[in-house]
Amino acid sequence: MIWKMLPRSGQTMRKRQKFVFTAIAVSVAVLLAQAAPLEWRYLLIGLISLLTYVLSAWSLREGLAGVEWLTVVVPPSLFTLAGGLFYILLPGPLWSRILIAVVFAVGNYALLLSGNIFSVAAIRTIALLRAAQTVGFVMTLLTGFLLFDTIYSFRLGFWWIGPLVAIASFLLTLPSLWSIGVGEKLNRRVLVLSLYIALFLGILSMVVTFWPVTLAVSSLFLTTMLYCLVGVTQHSLSERLFDKTIWEYIVVGGVVIITMLVTSLV
Repeated sequence: MIWKMLPRSGQTMRKRQKFVFTAIAVSVAVLLAQAAPLEWRYLLIGLISLLTYVLSAWSLREGLAGVEWLTVVVPPSLFTLAGGLFYILLPGPLWSRILIAVVFAVGNYALLLSGNIFSVAAIRTIALLRAAQTVGFVMTLLTGFLLFDTIYSFRLGFWWIGPLVAIASFLLTLPSLWSIGVGEKLNRRVLVLSLYIALFLGILSMVVTFWPVTLAVSSLFLTTMLYCLVGVTQHSLSERLFDKTIWEYIVVGGVVIITMLVTSLV
């Protein structure tokens, strides 16, 4: 139970216990926020996202330094924001919402674990770095899809969608690229590449608004482009970018584009 994770008198909570407590607390908060009136839910999700940042910083504070306060602590907060906003749009019975809340807690826990590995890898070599990079990349894509779908669901004009997608893409891309060469300082190349990717996706999102496809298809298309751009850039930063790798990403992107075109014609 949750109270068993809390420290007894004279004891301090271990880092793994902090991760579990933070993941459960945030997940329960998001679940309870759905009981509030609709006009209050968006504000509550924003506040819970800030709470996630505070709890994540508390959980990871022993190893945080420099830019890690952005690249390590922001992803869990962004996932909470994305999942919480998507949760509002999700109809369904209570049991399905509870199930999603459990998945949501697991996702936050995974982000905290990978963030802990990144903060340790910034000062010394650690064998689990590759696994953390993979988990972080998957969570980046999942968070991206939820954010893109939420942004499109508001039915805003393209002049709003573009900047919102660009901002979301930058916050997603920067930690993902930083994780390839973790350090307490931010590499200028990583910053510039993150800005380029964010700008491209922002422009692409405005173009998609004029395409006669569903919200899910639009979000999946942007997520696939995020996958291709970040994936290729990560391989380039790690000096493992080969022709075969480039063609693999081109094929994935091509299949999604063709599927999008076919869907719009049906």
